[in-house]
Amino acid sequence: MFLQDNVLKEYLKNVYFITGTPCGGKTTVSRALAKQYGLTVYDIDEAFGRHQQCSDPALQPNMNKRFADADAFFGRTVEEYTQWLIDNTREQLDFVLLDLIRLSQDRIVLCDCHLTVEEAERLTDPSRILFLIKDPSHLIDDYCNRPDHQGFSRFIHSATDVEKAKATCNETLKRLNEERIAAIKASNYRWMERTAHSRVEDTVAAAARHFGLEKPAVTIQKVERDTPLAAALTEFVANFSWEEVKEHTLQSLREWPFTDWETMFAAVADGQVIGMVSLFKTDYYPLPEIFPWVSSLFVTEEWRGRRLSQMLVDHANAYAKGLGFDRTYIPSEHVGLYEKYGYRYVKDIVNYGGGTDRLYVKELKD
Repeated sequence: MFLQDNVLKEYLKNVYFITGTPCGGKTTVSRALAKQYGLTVYDIDEAFGRHQQCSDPALQPNMNKRFADADAFFGRTVEEYTQWLIDNTREQLDFVLLDLIRLSQDRIVLCDCHLTVEEAERLTDPSRILFLIKDPSHLIDDYCNRPDHQGFSRFIHSATDVEKAKATCNETLKRLNEERIAAIKASNYRWMERTAHSRVEDTVAAAARHFGLEKPAVTIQKVERDTPLAAALTEFVANFSWEEVKEHTLQSLREWPFTDWETMFAAVADGQVIGMVSLFKTDYYPLPEIFPWVSSLFVTEEWRGRRLSQMLVDHANAYAKGLGFDRTYIPSEHVGLYEKYGYRYVKDIVNYGGGTDRLYVKELKD
């Protein structure tokens, strides 16, 4: 099966690729960004063992090539070693793309990888990829000194002639990456070159700006009737993509049927509504004995992957707890989503339309 480039780009739109050459800073920068912005990192090197287990030697021969020892591995010619690295990466790419499509459905994923310019043109747009490069001369000592590469370091130092093995490896990486660096610098893609004067914090900040991760601060605000925020939320709902609830929600905002403690909350950033959630006595189910319901949870597409859904749910729960409730309920078709927010499955419930959903509950403990 072959997927057209436009299909791949659409399904990978939540993936930000951090690629380039060895020792360019890909791993350090991707993990720093993930920690700072609460994102998921996908490292293709870490995934290789799992991909190798489900590969087929007839279809992925290079991924399944075995070497008796370090002498056999580093005893190849530079040409053989270079071609093996190229083919090995190419064979793994199918596994990587399927993983990324699955992982990035509802979140932003940072992919620490080894894409070429040609592969980048197929898979993504310039705003979602950053090349981090370094002079490819004499890389092996730097590579082996990293804590996360100690397995490779032990392997190369097990060779009979360690210096010869390092020389072969250095020459292979130099030949492979000199051409790639030239292509990167000649392209329209954003690239940053690591030097002796580079600082991690500067590279991380530049990467965050490039990917648009430096978003304004988000506040969760209670919506009051006939206020500018209510008007802004009404406009937000009128233009959002959740068609199944749009008309009902708009009607509620216009007529304001809420009583007592019932309310809606809006997530606001830079003066714009970017998400919402509600706390109601009833929902789309004939279950008057169950309340309060956390409902109408939605985050606009460009803000997804930043844990705003959890912020909204947590805010609604804090409000419910302040009212004296010791639990809240959420209905959903999804399995594995609200469990991450501390909810547990109770039972299946039937809605007014005759469909079946899953009922979740969360205990609001101190």
